[in-house]
Amino acid sequence: MDVFFYEAFAEEEAELRALLPAHIHAGFTRDTIQETGHRQPPAPLISIRTQSIIPPDWPLAGIVSRTTGYDHLIGLRVPCGYLPRYCARAVAEQAIMLMLALLRKLPAQIRQFDRFDRDGLTGTECAGKNLLVVGAGNIGSEVVRLARALDMHVRRVDILPERADVSLDEGLPWADAIICAMNLTPHNRGYFRYDVLRRARRGVVLVNIARGEFTPLTDLVRLLNERHLGGVALDVFEDEPHLATALRRGEPVLTELRRHPNVILTPHNAFNTREALQRKAAQTIEQVLEFLKTGQMRWPVPSSTTAA
Repeated sequence: MDVFFYEAFAEEEAELRALLPAHIHAGFTRDTIQETGHRQPPAPLISIRTQSIIPPDWPLAGIVSRTTGYDHLIGLRVPCGYLPRYCARAVAEQAIMLMLALLRKLPAQIRQFDRFDRDGLTGTECAGKNLLVVGAGNIGSEVVRLARALDMHVRRVDILPERADVSLDEGLPWADAIICAMNLTPHNRGYFRYDVLRRARRGVVLVNIARGEFTPLTDLVRLLNERHLGGVALDVFEDEPHLATALRRGEPVLTELRRHPNVILTPHNAFNTREALQRKAAQTIEQVLEFLKTGQMRWPVPSSTTAA
């Protein structure tokens, strides 16, 4: 076998199969590595997303991650590649959608439909409101563009001075909404911890479509209980490989977070549009073919990390 694809959901597998040349022998599963129970790699080149945990003793020739992030590949001693640009628009649209849903209290609207009850459902329009985008790289810059088209006031926090308008300390008390679009590095885990978000305006809504390690769940629950946060939307989660496995087994998880009236949780799906899926499949096959031909990745994981 030439390449084996883990974490390939049905639509993704169909796109990849349609683009694979006939001479490439490939295998597919929707499961993570740990869910399959594979003791040895089924191919010298494997492809994953974010939830597979690479066994340290696997004799691999290379790893292709079908993701724009690459924090889960740092430190691996095999050639690793990623897909830096395939889903910026898709993820940005989901971030804006989640922000709007929180501002309009959509979770409560849906719950109260059966009673046709409007009490407590008065939301907020986004026009004229303040959005703080933390991480103004490929995805963050798309968020900025979409938010400004909705007549929002937007400020950016970024590690690169040319992409920043304010510091986090300046932006937090100003913002009505915060969208996290950073790259994860060894230096910014727990970025939106309790003592940081306490400096934000009371009632602010927070959207994280980047990495779950930025938003410690116990801190979010505490801030929601204190009514300091007006709403939270997460597409990514701490310890996501174990969380995803537990959910697929039907185990009760995140129960305290889920009981809050203005919380939205989605299954790391912000990337998943038809257009982005087509781009991802095409770029994945490019990456695979390049590696099988030359032993090099077309889009190799950078040797150092920065927030973007």
